Amino acid sequence: MARRILPLTLDLFAEVPAPCRACLFWERDPVGHRRVSSAQTIAVKEAWISEVLREWGSCGRVAVVDGTPAGFVLYAPPVFVPRVASFPSGPVSGDAVLMTTVWIDPRHVGGGIGRMLVQGMARDLVQRGSVRAIEAFGDVGPQSGIHGRRCAAPADFLGRVGFKTHRDHPTVPRMRMDLKQTVNWIDDFETAWERLRQVVRPRSHPSPASTELHRDSE
Repeated sequence: MARRILPLTLDLFAEVPAPCRACLFWERDPVGHRRVSSAQTIAVKEAWISEVLREWGSCGRVAVVDGTPAGFVLYAPPVFVPRVASFPSGPVSGDAVLMTTVWIDPRHVGGGIGRMLVQGMARDLVQRGSVRAIEAFGDVGPQSGIHGRRCAAPADFLGRVGFKTHRDHPTVPRMRMDLKQTVNWIDDFETAWERLRQVVRPRSHPSPASTELHRDSE
């Protein structure tokens, strides 16, 4: 199974088979959200992505499994995310980027795709060097999940992939990942992954033709 994490593009986002593709929970405040018709949601979402790409840079990562998108994560400075103002555990810290949406195809839940997406996001922001942390609002409750009731990632998922509670709240704690501490974590993970690839990579064997050529040259 070939798995890759790629930067988000509009063409790649168009292939994502997720309800989040047409969701404007984060991209509009509650009043603005109600003013957008269902027929306009995808176009408005894509316009938001285009704006962030143009004014700030890459704002997402897509997990591709065997050539098909299997999940994605979106992130941006809070100035691009109007919904932040409605969260009681806000505002987002001034040195942080906000992770808004993470979605995983149900067929791939439990396969490590979520962790790979978070690692890809962290790697992107570490390489930029201008962001100190990633923050996210965790969803706590019986209905929380990748499609959380507040369109927020489950708090327990965030805890498993490196976030820590920064401002506690009974339903939407604000959680934080310090990128300075994450640098070593990413390097260690990539080193371990490369070692694993070396172990499982099939050994190459010379073809009969190449063996005959070698014998003839002796």
